[in-house]
Amino acid sequence: MLGIIGGSSLNRIPDLVNPRRVSVTTPYGEPSAALTAGSLHGTEVVFLARHGDSHTVAPHRINYRANIWALHAQGVRALVAVATVGGIRDDLVPGTLLTPDQIIDYTHSRESTFFDGGLQPLQHIDFTRPLSAAVRRRLMQAGAAAGVAMRDGGVYGATQGPRLESAAEIERMARDGADVVGMTAMPEAALARELDMDYALLCVVVNAAAGRGANADGVAIETIKAVAEAAMLKVNVVLAGMAEQHGR
Repeated sequence: MLGIIGGSSLNRIPDLVNPRRVSVTTPYGEPSAALTAGSLHGTEVVFLARHGDSHTVAPHRINYRANIWALHAQGVRALVAVATVGGIRDDLVPGTLLTPDQIIDYTHSRESTFFDGGLQPLQHIDFTRPLSAAVRRRLMQAGAAAGVAMRDGGVYGATQGPRLESAAEIERMARDGADVVGMTAMPEAALARELDMDYALLCVVVNAAAGRGANADGVAIETIKAVAEAAMLKVNVVLAGMAEQHGR
């Protein structure tokens, strides 16, 4: 089963055939929204809107444990998480698609593990390579087959949100080696690893990060939505190609 998590500007999969809503209750509470199951190019897909159907759940308020648990309970084992990000590296301009291979976690105070002395016994997971090479490879192949340019690899810096970052914070992240900045990959990626799910990110650069490029003096919030919506057309093409591969 292929799972897709939609971020900002992606609250549904337009080409999903026979979509049906699936309400799931988890031991960790309610997920952000009901799941949507259906067929995409012959592959059974389960979709979840990370921020809720109406995009009302802030990054630091997302019930990441319930989201990942609900998808796993539906049989999802390969998971693509779509996320909008800011470009720290100069060549990652708005509209760029990339699938990172590393994460730096700057978040705090989030429920970040299933192994907290509650329902699951303590385990330590290996997180050396936090993002699935196999799923990333299939994303790149889907992009190439569809003629959609994508960047392979990069470091995702996960911040707390919902505010954007200061220029000094972005400078620190650049020194740390981060290439893009977002707010939702952690603890999402770690929770997926704890449940043995193959998780990868499909990121859309929607703005230059604070203090960089055209946003040297401030981020123009009003332009982010327009860039994201235009880029989601390419994202949907890549996801459709990924689903077609997955079903083979």
